[in-house]
Amino acid sequence: MAATAKERLARVPLFHGLTPEELEPLAARMVERRYRGGQMLFGEGEPCEGIYLILEGRVKIFKTSPSGREVTLAVESAPSSVAEVPLFDGGPYPASVIALEDVTAGFIHTRDFRQACRQYPELALKMLAAVGRRLRQLVALIEALTFGSVRRRLAALLLEFGEEAGAAAFTLPWTHQELASRLGTVREVVSRNLSRFQFEGLIRSSGRRIELLDPDGLRREAEAEL
Repeated sequence: MAATAKERLARVPLFHGLTPEELEPLAARMVERRYRGGQMLFGEGEPCEGIYLILEGRVKIFKTSPSGREVTLAVESAPSSVAEVPLFDGGPYPASVIALEDVTAGFIHTRDFRQACRQYPELALKMLAAVGRRLRQLVALIEALTFGSVRRRLAALLLEFGEEAGAAAFTLPWTHQELASRLGTVREVVSRNLSRFQFEGLIRSSGRRIELLDPDGLRREAEAEL
């Protein structure tokens, strides 16, 4: 049996803790939109019309330089939310979001979401937590791009994937190209460093399947001083 709009909303971390009655008005105003892999949800600089809730699939948040270079800010998997930051300041979307696979997203207009936040203070607090999480991600990314080598950043990212998977063996959630975009480099450099990690006994790699053989060694790489 297909989940109702209210049930789908309840799975999004932003709405955890709200009662079915509190979710009702948001569910009634949510519009479901479907996107194919490679299709844009919205582009950087476009006016912010509302918040997007990722109900199914994965999306990539990224920025593009005037020269065309792309940097991945985050990859979000359902259930999650994107476009939280500009909801309250009235500014445009600060980054672009593209579907990495078939995606079902729920869209709630800014005015409806603001009204819900005024009515339910817990939602406003969760919104602040989501914005804070996004800010921490960006600060960590800036620090990595500014101070860390590709090898150091890649080691840290592999450890992060392992923690998210809760296991030493996992399937990379991103392609080598997506990893390169996140790390501010090119695909060949990512592939070369993965090969070096494997040669050094830090990981075992087969396609996108990764096993962390020496997490402590990777951690030393990630924390190495320049």
